[in-house]
Amino acid sequence: MSDDRLKVAVLGGGSFGTALASIAADNGAQVHQWMRDIALADEINRDHRNRHYLPDYAINPAVTASTDMREVVADATLVLVAIPSKAFRLVVRQARPWLSPDQILVSTTKGIEAEGFKLMSQILEEETGFSHIGVISGPNLASEVADKQLTATVIASDDPLTRARVQSVLGCDYFRVYASNDRFGVELGGALKNIYAIAAGMAAALGMGENTRSMLMTRALAEMSRFAVHLGANPMTFLGLSGVGDLIVTCSSKLSRNYRVGYALGEGRTLEEAVDALGQVAEGVNTVHLAHDMATEEGIYMPLAEGLYQVLFNQVPARDMAKLLMQGEQSSDVEFTLSREDVKEARRLEE
Repeated sequence: MSDDRLKVAVLGGGSFGTALASIAADNGAQVHQWMRDIALADEINRDHRNRHYLPDYAINPAVTASTDMREVVADATLVLVAIPSKAFRLVVRQARPWLSPDQILVSTTKGIEAEGFKLMSQILEEETGFSHIGVISGPNLASEVADKQLTATVIASDDPLTRARVQSVLGCDYFRVYASNDRFGVELGGALKNIYAIAAGMAAALGMGENTRSMLMTRALAEMSRFAVHLGANPMTFLGLSGVGDLIVTCSSKLSRNYRVGYALGEGRTLEEAVDALGQVAEGVNTVHLAHDMATEEGIYMPLAEGLYQVLFNQVPARDMAKLLMQGEQSSDVEFTLSREDVKEARRLEE
């Protein structure tokens, strides 16, 4: 008998990819998940568990794992790419021979490629030339998604078919999928907020209070939106799930990998020790470096990113960085209603 179910491919054996694979299967799709580790693939097929990333999560038995890229992606209607940014392009190139232009390609990775400051959906475009391309981003801690906690995400694409298909494949009673046509803004917000999760973790380890946390998150939102708008994003995007929503959860939760790296740094550990203790990829570490360099090149005011860069890569103590941030210029609160230039002009007049 023929199987007429929608075919979904998930590239990556990590926590979020595994959770999305199971949701799609719950919704009736035929799901194949690709990963490099044959032992992990065998475990998922045999026990319906991913003990390395989501040990307590019962994966839908209909999810089939494989290390055979062709078997996974050929004839899939929707391909979800959940690969860390450093390996993202390489895996897409590996999949390319078996992809076709009618397929929908969606990135779930919140990172930036160093060379050329490329976002993951831009890599999908460059490597395939396809038109059905999108990105999923939002406040989506994978362990809570796996726990079926009420969660919302954003599918961003300028292609209506991509938006509608992802909403139908992944939307369910605990995972709500909202739509956006600002793919660049949504994706950039998802990458940039990782920077500020590290800062929030550091602040928590240093014993800073709720006032500090509130200030940190609010100024982080101003900083990331300033950066993104300079590069062409819509500022309104940052009022949504991929901006303020994602920022809140990653700056507040010990489940956030970037928060945990920051906490370890605040305790006095080195960056290498913090990353090793985590045992998983923390995209924010790479993003701090890239955003700092881009901000310097473009002349974008980003004091939080600059301070984190000094802590991570120039061995400035975290407590010293916090003091330096309070000595910076006192400018406008919301730049899109009162510009920093207007505040500077008023100060000059007062002097």
